[in-house]
Amino acid sequence: MTTEDRVRDPERLEALRSTGLLEVRRVPLLDQVTRMAVRLLRVQAALVTLIAEDRQVILSYTGTGGLPPSRDVPLSQSMCRHLLVDDAPLAVGDARCDERWRDIGAVARGELAAYAGTPLHAPCGQPLGALCVIDGRPRAWDREELETLGSLAVMAEAEISSRSAERARQELQEERMFLSALLDSLDVPVSACDTEGRIIRFNRPMREALHGPETPVHSSHWARAYQLFDADGRHLLKEEELPLVRALRERFTGQEVVVRRPGRPARRYLVNGHPLDSPTGHRLGAVNVGHDITARHRLQMLRDTQHAVTRALADAGSVEQAACGVIGAIGGTLGWACGEYWQSDPERALLTRTGAWTRPGRDLSAFTGPDAMTVRSGQGLPGRVVDSGRPVWIRDLNTEPDRLVRDGQALEAGLRTAVGLPVRSGERVLAVLTFFTDTAEEPDDDLLDLLGGVCAHVGRFMERRRAEDLALALTASRRRFDRVVAQLDDLVWSAEIEQDGAARWIYQGGSTTGILGGHVPPSASTPPPSSASGSTPRTGRPSTGCSPGSAPGGPSRPSTASPAWTASPAGSGPAPPPRREDGRLLADGISTDVTERHRIAAEREHLLAAEREQVRRLRELDRMKDELVALVSHEIRSPVAMIRSYADLLTGDPGLTGEQRMFADVIDRRSAHLQHLVDDLLDLARLDAGHTAVDPRPVSLTRLVRQAVDEHRAAAAAKHLTVEVALEHHLPVRADPVRLRQVLDNLLSNAVKYTPEHGTVTVTAGCDAAPVPDGPRHGAPGHNGRRSRKHGGGEASPQEAGICRSGTVTVTVADTGIGVPAEEYPRLFDRFFRASTAVESGITGTGLGLAVTKAVVEAHGGTIAAAPGEGGGTVFTVRLPTAGPASRDRLGSAPVRSDRA
Repeated sequence: MTTEDRVRDPERLEALRSTGLLEVRRVPLLDQVTRMAVRLLRVQAALVTLIAEDRQVILSYTGTGGLPPSRDVPLSQSMCRHLLVDDAPLAVGDARCDERWRDIGAVARGELAAYAGTPLHAPCGQPLGALCVIDGRPRAWDREELETLGSLAVMAEAEISSRSAERARQELQEERMFLSALLDSLDVPVSACDTEGRIIRFNRPMREALHGPETPVHSSHWARAYQLFDADGRHLLKEEELPLVRALRERFTGQEVVVRRPGRPARRYLVNGHPLDSPTGHRLGAVNVGHDITARHRLQMLRDTQHAVTRALADAGSVEQAACGVIGAIGGTLGWACGEYWQSDPERALLTRTGAWTRPGRDLSAFTGPDAMTVRSGQGLPGRVVDSGRPVWIRDLNTEPDRLVRDGQALEAGLRTAVGLPVRSGERVLAVLTFFTDTAEEPDDDLLDLLGGVCAHVGRFMERRRAEDLALALTASRRRFDRVVAQLDDLVWSAEIEQDGAARWIYQGGSTTGILGGHVPPSASTPPPSSASGSTPRTGRPSTGCSPGSAPGGPSRPSTASPAWTASPAGSGPAPPPRREDGRLLADGISTDVTERHRIAAEREHLLAAEREQVRRLRELDRMKDELVALVSHEIRSPVAMIRSYADLLTGDPGLTGEQRMFADVIDRRSAHLQHLVDDLLDLARLDAGHTAVDPRPVSLTRLVRQAVDEHRAAAAAKHLTVEVALEHHLPVRADPVRLRQVLDNLLSNAVKYTPEHGTVTVTAGCDAAPVPDGPRHGAPGHNGRRSRKHGGGEASPQEAGICRSGTVTVTVADTGIGVPAEEYPRLFDRFFRASTAVESGITGTGLGLAVTKAVVEAHGGTIAAAPGEGGGTVFTVRLPTAGPASRDRLGSAPVRSDRA
């Protein structure tokens, strides 16, 4: 083998690169070796060299005179490369006399005469370079000197081996880091173990899924350490059932595993696993890959539960049977221990257990008991559900045992989690479903939503059954009605309309003497009294007649006839048209003596006609006012817009002088102020006319407040104001987001505008902790009579109020500004009113902004109030019902601007 072949040997070059010494500039231990070589062998210089593919690299050099050679030396000038061929020490007494070294420059120049070197090897045995000594004078190398050189070479090889091992460790660490980064980048959980069952790798999704120790844990403790359960979610996996343990034995797919992390909902995974073998067939360990199927399993569980509930309701013959079927369907599908059905009696504020279900094979007789139970509203789990109108989830009865009426029996039976669900009809709670489990279950909002839909289905079933019961009750009521009608002085009758338009009596109730002067046989073919009014029964159009009594010899008196197509007793409005029953056209009615009522009605009609005429005139005046405002505003806005346009053109002219530019800016500012004034006037005109409406929808008040604050921070920062915000996490309200945002922008711009530099603006929003008093407040609802739903129609229910039990949210905007005199607060929301402090400070404004703001708030059924702050300034408080306005109030849709004065 030639020297070139040995130098370019791929295995040798790979071993050389693995040492990492080609990139190292200095190795202190090798410097000690060369110094020892110079001292012990008494030579001119000693070197440690590495032979690369195209050059000789000097790692260490120690010489007694002259400059050290450069780090890289061409191979043609190296004597060390010849050591690679024989892989043996080389000693040259006088290189000048040897033909092999004639082309080496150091030999030709007389700098190198004597040379002795020994090869340096990698841990794998490949020669990498040499430890050599040189002298400028010829000399004979004795055996002891060569042995000393060999001993020093062993020291150098030890350092090279150490470097190679360190480099190998670094490469291994880098490979492990790369593997960890690669596994962590995956979206699926991956875990691996060695053949001894020790965990050696968790990727990031697996760590998040298990949330357990990644330190070595014996496989017998994996299930408890990582809370791994079988598919039913109740039993810890046995050691031989663990996916990694199975993967050590066999390849498998589709094992369902439930992970129940403390404090979090259970997650379900579909796990695949297989063993890891080396190319030679040696077993290295095993690997698992999991796929989160929680959402898919939940969807299937929802379908199964809905189908089971539907079958139970279809097979039920009564509400009690339906109750037992529903709780059995839900509990059986979800794998819970037992369930109970509690019927609500709102009149007596009681709940009665009318049904119970227990999982087959589970004896809970000590807890459920055979007897019916009754609890009061607010007592125990079902009472709390009725009071709140919301689902209640008790995670662990061991830590919250006093929240049940039968807490002792529940703990003795081994029950851990309790869930209560309301069954509603609108806002009324009809019944409560309670369920209990053997294990501590974390609150699961998705599952509660699922069961909420099931409870809504049950509520509709109960309403249908209630309608059937009402139908039976109606039959009994009709019998009682007949008995009552028999005692009346009025004529209650029913007639059949013949083909020729004649009416035949089929029912008469009450006394007919006062109306007809006597009794008319039902078989008589006599039209009802209403036929005298001129209406044709066959047409089926409602009519109300006034006819004299028709009995022979009786006095003539006016009477009202109220067939089914006429008004019922006078003044109650038209009744339904005739009805068809079994192919017959039937009419029903009541006839009453209304002589005095007829006179009063005539007078009332006269007064109503006069009032209608007044209303018509007022509406005509209002229309003319609106047209005048619109015309004047339009005529003003067009010139103002033209003035602003020309002012903008003037400002952009580079030829303007400083004074001219100042005049143009003044024109623009004053015209903008005039345009804002016109817009405010149009806003108020629209508010009075009611041309547009608020559009309430579910919105997040917290998000609206944050957006408004963020948009006003720049203006606050320009005045060096501190903006403090304190908001609850989520405040759902039903409101018009555009109008509500205008209110927030109005109040925030006021706070920034009227607060001097280095002041503070504070914005808070949260649930109203206490009912708002009905007493007078600055800015409370006035002449328009609008009130919040909380004060106008009773307190909003928790369902209407979202997370606010009071049904009202409060937003406050406080500043440390110039404030308002106490005697001026009652007029602060009047149109065109400006506080004296604002006028004295020279702050411009129209005096319309707060009037528009108040109208917007009241259109939402809320209130706005202003009060002085504790440290000065003003505090504006807006209270809004979370359920939104009771009706769509009318107000203008133009942008609303604010001026405190």
